[in-house]
Amino acid sequence: MNLAELGAFLKSRRDRVRPTDVGLRTGSRRRVPGLRREEVAQLAGLSADYYTELERGRGAQPSAQVLAALARALRLDRDERDHLFHLAERPVPPGSRGPQAHVQPALLALLDRLSSTPALIITDLHEPLAQNALATALLGEPPSGRGPQASLAYRWFTDPSAREIYPASDHPYHSHLFVADLRAVAARRGDDREVTRMVAELRRRSPEFAALWDTHDVALRRTGRKRIAHPALGVMELDCHNMFSEDGRQRLLYFTAPPGSPATGQLELLSVVGTQDMTGEPRPLSRTGRDR
Repeated sequence: MNLAELGAFLKSRRDRVRPTDVGLRTGSRRRVPGLRREEVAQLAGLSADYYTELERGRGAQPSAQVLAALARALRLDRDERDHLFHLAERPVPPGSRGPQAHVQPALLALLDRLSSTPALIITDLHEPLAQNALATALLGEPPSGRGPQASLAYRWFTDPSAREIYPASDHPYHSHLFVADLRAVAARRGDDREVTRMVAELRRRSPEFAALWDTHDVALRRTGRKRIAHPALGVMELDCHNMFSEDGRQRLLYFTAPPGSPATGQLELLSVVGTQDMTGEPRPLSRTGRDR
């Protein structure tokens, strides 16, 4: 492994990312055109010393998780991300050339700017890829792993705990939305093996899903109102908005309070309440990235 080449590539990518691209403020004392090393480390969830050693061409071979976090922090496109893995002599993750394995930079740039409202990026099959601190405070930590078991739509019909944050009277509404949205995605993708497998598995495991699928209702989920039962703030009635990537394979979801509603104050309290669990133990808010 050529650590010097890896370090040079990291520095070249760091120099081209403007602080405003990742939601950082610029000051008069800034002496570098791009990001500082400690800023890259913070965005990637690494120590500043560790990242500095990497950029200087020293230290041990970085793990695949570290490389993925750096790719996100530096806003690498798919080709640059693969190149980073090659330089580190790590296998490019399976499926990384697909549209869902790497968070699209345009959506991630928007996510970085949505610091005052819950927001997350998901695939068209509802697999979470990245979310900000307020989304974690509102919705909880995203599922671990990848594939159907991480999909919010799949878990809705196979894991009862996935429904716990929504009032029971709203469950039929969400079930219908998930199925209609999934049928729209299936039509868009055409003869797609991933969708076919998910639908077949859900039909086998969930009579509710099978019945709804057979209605042939179809509708992409673009906007709607959700009631979310927060353990400290009570039921929060929020508007949920969807912004689609150009190819439709990824979405940025963000939540806002209807004007003049009680949810306005609840969202303001969310960042405070979100730093603690219900036992009183501190729980720091930080962005969760699924591609780390």
